[in-house]
Amino acid sequence: PTVKNKFCVLRSPHVDKKSREQFEIRTHKRLVDILDPTPQTVDALMKLDLPAAIDVEIKAFGTEHK
Repeated sequence: PTVKNKFCVLRSPHVDKKSREQFEIRTHKRLVDILDPTPQTVDALMKLDLPAAIDVEIKAFGTEHK
């Protein structure tokens, strides 16, 4: 899902209270489930070369097979 944060600021510090400027920050999130990853897969994900604005978060969950 994409989260939108909108900000409204005054254009002028003194007069024209009705004149405002709007800004928006969009945060895109994606979830990828990898079932039974190998150690090589985890290493490859941790060593990805990504641009500065992109972040990868890895969470490991223990699973029990019945």
